[in-house]
Amino acid sequence: MNPASLAAQLLASRDHLNRITAGLDGARLLGPKLAIVNPPLWELGHVAYFQEYWCLRRGARGAMPDSIVPGADALYDSAKVAHDTRWDLPLPDLAATRSYQDAVLERTLARLEREPDNLDLHYFAQLASFHEDMHAEAFHYTRQTLAYEDPFTGDEIAPATGATATGDADIHGGTFLLGASRGGDFVFDNEKWAHEVEIRPFRIARTPVTNARFLEFVDSGGYERREWWDDEGWAWRSREALTGPRYWLRRDGAAMQRRFARTVPLAPDEPVVHVSWHEARAYCRHAGRRLPTEVEWEYAAALDPDAGTKRKYPWGPEDPGAARANLEGTAPVSVDDCPEGDSASGCRQMIGNVWEWTETTFGPYPGFTPDPYKEYSQPWFGTHKVLRGGSFATTRRLIRNTWRNFYTPDRGDVFAGFRTCAQD
Repeated sequence: MNPASLAAQLLASRDHLNRITAGLDGARLLGPKLAIVNPPLWELGHVAYFQEYWCLRRGARGAMPDSIVPGADALYDSAKVAHDTRWDLPLPDLAATRSYQDAVLERTLARLEREPDNLDLHYFAQLASFHEDMHAEAFHYTRQTLAYEDPFTGDEIAPATGATATGDADIHGGTFLLGASRGGDFVFDNEKWAHEVEIRPFRIARTPVTNARFLEFVDSGGYERREWWDDEGWAWRSREALTGPRYWLRRDGAAMQRRFARTVPLAPDEPVVHVSWHEARAYCRHAGRRLPTEVEWEYAAALDPDAGTKRKYPWGPEDPGAARANLEGTAPVSVDDCPEGDSASGCRQMIGNVWEWTETTFGPYPGFTPDPYKEYSQPWFGTHKVLRGGSFATTRRLIRNTWRNFYTPDRGDVFAGFRTCAQD
């Protein structure tokens, strides 16, 4: 990517973040102390710190210079500042934090212009942009967690609706190159590198599980019946005292859901969202189905059987427009929407709408070597589950078929749903 394109991407990431964090002031700058969110004021400063560290300080000649903000290393280094201490730090106020963001971005853009052939800088500028995009999505689901207003109310774009996609896609097995290939666009270390895997034939649902289907599980006593849950999942459900997905409720007998600050009717044809891996697996047992492995998911999303090659996106190499994928949007849409985004296998919405849990525990690919940002992947191997595909809150520039997300199996606050596979 050339310096002008990188500069445009950095500016787009900042504009996106600013829109999602607009209105976070006063008591909302810290908010309640929860394990699943960061204090927004800290997170805004951390985004600036990350860009400053990798794009300005680390690459400077000689000794690493000090941050623009005195003592920033003790405030914003996420690898060293424990999560539960972030509410008690002497953080700069909002105006100073926004000024810090602006100053770092201005200096990064100036350096890109000044050093157009610095490929090391190009790499870290992309890293900083994608890091900011990921935090923008985290702010998005934080707003949902804390019942703040939807940052994009009024921006709704109706995607194209196609014929109902029902049933399973029959996927022939074979040899498949899992992961990202060398020599392409920027990829993260956990996607490296493409390697051969053997896949048995399988059948995967053409769409994610809908609210209507999941409601049948809930109404059948799915959260009370022990046989649908493994030991860890049942212990989690019991601790959380859940009787359904965390933002569902009943009003005069009608199924409703909280969407940011509003309570709205449960849309039967939208994918179920805000369910944990434990809930997804319990539903699968109830339905006599299973979660796909991440190998199966990528195979169904990426393989072009006619060409014998992999696609960057399910539909091909073209960028994800609104007709192909619900990205950078306001909320989930019907599972029948975005037919132009169907994969060659006939699966819909494998990119966008909701993240999809897989059966797979997050781990390294063969020959894994951490990239310079060593804390991104390696610390989470073995403890997290892999999700694929992005959500309505994911940016278009971030996502692709090989992109791996990862959360602990108890997390239902993120914009995650799932699709199922037939039992072998």
